[in-house]
Amino acid sequence: MKLSRAVGITAVGLGSVALVNRTLRERAGELDAALPGDQHTYRWRGMDVAYTEAGDQSNPDLVFLHGINAAGSSGEFRDVFGELAEDYHVVAPDLPGFGRSDRPPLRYSAALYEDFVDDFLAEFDSPMVVASSLTSAYVTAVAAESDISRLLLVCPTSKAGPEPNQALRELVRSPLVGEALFNGLSSKPSIRYFNADHGYYDTSAVSDEWMDYEWRTSHQQNARFAPASFISGYLNSNVDLAATLGNLDIPVTLVWGREADIVPLSEGRELADEADARLVVFDDAKLLPHVEHAEAFVETLRQELAVDAS
Repeated sequence: MKLSRAVGITAVGLGSVALVNRTLRERAGELDAALPGDQHTYRWRGMDVAYTEAGDQSNPDLVFLHGINAAGSSGEFRDVFGELAEDYHVVAPDLPGFGRSDRPPLRYSAALYEDFVDDFLAEFDSPMVVASSLTSAYVTAVAAESDISRLLLVCPTSKAGPEPNQALRELVRSPLVGEALFNGLSSKPSIRYFNADHGYYDTSAVSDEWMDYEWRTSHQQNARFAPASFISGYLNSNVDLAATLGNLDIPVTLVWGREADIVPLSEGRELADEADARLVVFDDAKLLPHVEHAEAFVETLRQELAVDAS
């Protein structure tokens, strides 16, 4: 009797969790494009990778690659993309496993994203690249063999998680419980906390509409699988940023928020010195100066891309 009751209670509990998970997915609805422009699909390894394109195709190619986090998407560049389309042919994909791209239940890895970046950039003619946070490492890893003409990296890092932890990854990947854990991690209070803790110096830069988009993108079908590899350390890169950037035969600019703490400015200064790269620092900003100071960032980017341009 006691055993049957325990089984019944467990079944009810699991059913409740499943119902909550499904309700949240349904409430999130179909995700809209985060950026203005033409919407396209890049077919890669059986996945449909969504990307936005804007500007005159005869202008220089400028590719934006968003950072990795539970709510990551190309919308990270929402405040600068349209403005720069006036001078460049701008392109921004949602990385596999994020945004409007397919999210198959893979065990995502740094090597997978390096391969994707390499293949995607090969579609363009000597593109200039803006990459953020951990994705900067993926670009750096393939830059020497690619046709990239210029790099601008925002708070680049090769480590954004713990040492690889298989138990944690598999827990988040698990059905029901894993999805419920991820729903907690990507709840609006959690998103608000992470934004304030290390994303933004001033969270007034985050509109209610954007917070809602972050919530919606992190509650799409299979949204947990890529972040499961991120929070468990499997998306950390082995690339030596200083040595690799220093050996590149292209201009490199590093952009940092002075108040960044996850990747502090002291690391930026050291990296710039070792890599012989130019460092641009934004006051009153953390990891996302291109959002907090969009107008100044656009002007800085134009100036940096114009230096030594042919």
